[in-house]
Amino acid sequence: MTPSLSPTLPYWRQPWVLLLAGVAALYLPTYWWALNTIWQTDEQAHGALILMVVIWLFWDRRQAIVAVQPSPAPLAGWICFLLGLAVYAVGRMLNVSILELGSQLPVLLGLCLLVLGWPGVRVAWFPLLYQVFMIPLPGILVDAVTGPLKQWVSYLAENSLYSAGYPVARHGVVLAIGQYQLLVADACSGLHSMFSLSALGILFLYLKKRDSRLHNALMVASILPIAFVANVVRVMVLVLVTYHLGDEAGQGFLHGAAGMVLMVVALLAFFLLDRLLAIAIKPNAG
Repeated sequence: MTPSLSPTLPYWRQPWVLLLAGVAALYLPTYWWALNTIWQTDEQAHGALILMVVIWLFWDRRQAIVAVQPSPAPLAGWICFLLGLAVYAVGRMLNVSILELGSQLPVLLGLCLLVLGWPGVRVAWFPLLYQVFMIPLPGILVDAVTGPLKQWVSYLAENSLYSAGYPVARHGVVLAIGQYQLLVADACSGLHSMFSLSALGILFLYLKKRDSRLHNALMVASILPIAFVANVVRVMVLVLVTYHLGDEAGQGFLHGAAGMVLMVVALLAFFLLDRLLAIAIKPNAG
C-alpha cells in the first residue's frame, strides 16, 4: 500500500503531508544538533541556510507537486526509503553527520516515489537534489584537496604581490612580507568557499532559468575557478592589511571581513559573467 493524492482535499490535508511531518520529526534532533555544533563553524555555517532554502523550494513547488497525476513506483520507492532510514540509523548511532544529513535525500526520494512516482520526482528534482549541499564534505576529500589548494593560493598571492612591487617571499604555504610572516591555513585554501559558492551559483541558475544550455554549462563550469580566484584575492587582502596596518589588524576584525570580501567578489564576478553570456549567447544557441 502506498498513500495517494486525493484531488478533493487541499494540499495541506493530503496524506503525504503527514508523511513529510513524520520525516521532519525524525530529523529535528539532527537539525538541532547541527545548529549547535557543526553549523556554528565557519566551514559548515551554510548548512542552516541550505535547510531553509530547501524548505522554501519545496514550498514554492507545492502546487506543481500536488497537480502531479500519481503513478507510484513502490519497488524503487521502498528501496530508497528503507536505504535512507538504514543510513540515518547508522549515522545516528555512530554520530556521523555525513550519514545523518545525507540520508535525507534517499528518504525523501523514496517518499516521492511511493506517493507520486517518477512524475513527482521530475517536478521536485531540484529541491530533492539541492539537499546535497547540506551534507558536510568528507574529511578524506578535505585533506586531499586542501594541501594543493593552499600551495596554489600561496603561489599566486606571492607572485601577484611581488609583481605589484611588494617585498613578499614564500616558503611553502608561509608568506613573508616585511617583518611579518603569515601562514595560509586550511581555512584559507578556499575549499569551503567553493562549496558555498557552488550552492549559491546553482540556486541562482535554477531561479534564473536561462534557456541556453551552453550559457548554463559555462556558468556551472565557472563556479570553481571564480571561487578560487576570489580566495586568492582574500589572501592578498589579508597580507596587505597586515603589511600596512600591522599583525593585530590582519588577525582581528579585518580578518573576518576578508571572508565577506571573498564572497562579494565571487558573486559580483559570477553575476557579471551571467550578464555577459546573456548578451553574447542567444537562447537558441545552446
